[in-house]
Amino acid sequence: MAAASFKYLVFLVLIALIAFGAYALFIFKDTVLSNAVWVVALVVFVWVIYKFDFILQLLDYQRAVIYRFGKVNRVGGPGWAWVWPIIEHYDPVDLRVKTIDVPKQHVVTKDGIEITVDAIVYLKVKKDNQSVVNSVIEVEDYIQASQLFIVSSLRDVIGSVPLSDAISSIDVINAKIKENLAQVSKDWGIAIESIEISDIEIPETILQAMHDEKAAVQQKLARMERALAQKAEIDAVREATSKLDEKALSYYYIKAIENMANSKGSKVFFPSEFTRLAQSFTDSTNSKKSVVPATLAPYKNLLKTYVDSAVKKSGATKKKKKKK
Repeated sequence: MAAASFKYLVFLVLIALIAFGAYALFIFKDTVLSNAVWVVALVVFVWVIYKFDFILQLLDYQRAVIYRFGKVNRVGGPGWAWVWPIIEHYDPVDLRVKTIDVPKQHVVTKDGIEITVDAIVYLKVKKDNQSVVNSVIEVEDYIQASQLFIVSSLRDVIGSVPLSDAISSIDVINAKIKENLAQVSKDWGIAIESIEISDIEIPETILQAMHDEKAAVQQKLARMERALAQKAEIDAVREATSKLDEKALSYYYIKAIENMANSKGSKVFFPSEFTRLAQSFTDSTNSKKSVVPATLAPYKNLLKTYVDSAVKKSGATKKKKKKK
């Protein structure tokens, strides 16, 4: 993690010193030989600087866990950090959010349906020094460990719910898996930003069955709506007819029979009461002594109007035939 520019600079300084030493040895033999020890010491010092990264340049999102004789001594960064050669070494830590793409997993739901689930995890190391240390000493690779735990947690959580809940309650499943991972990784020094189930693949046969079931429910609702509409219509007719008297009902009854008789190929069958009414009315028109029964009296005026209209139509039809 040492700055590359710094290492290159040290390397150039080392080359320059070697060149200068060779030049001085050629020009000033006696002086150079007397100071050979200092030249060798300087070369060794420069080599140590180049060989060991004891000056670290850490960016704002970088930290270094520094060990002294194998034990955690301190956390370096951000900025420049000093590491003593030989007696100290370090592990770098990146504080940026890591994106873990969990491989697609085949999961069996509670109702025995196998689906394919794809998930993505977002996590990062916390910025406090203890969390930085824990991310290195408490877990070997927190990214791989988190990924493996998500795989097992997906199978456990989705396997405990039916397919319908797995589809409609993705947010609940995400929250449950996030809670489980946070519980396991509480000593790893990491923060779980988010867990998202990005895709659920359902077998084609199951998907078609779900569509058929939905269509059946819609048809059932449509039939119920039509039945309710017919009921409302019947109730409205019942309420309207409850206010009509016997003469009004008889009039509508006769008009309905007239409409039926005017239709081509229609045969009209009159009820016995109506036949008796017509016979009584005919008798009363031919003989003044004939009397319409009292039970049929309410229909007399209505029937008379109907018969007169029928006679007029019959006479008009006969005249047309004679002209032809």
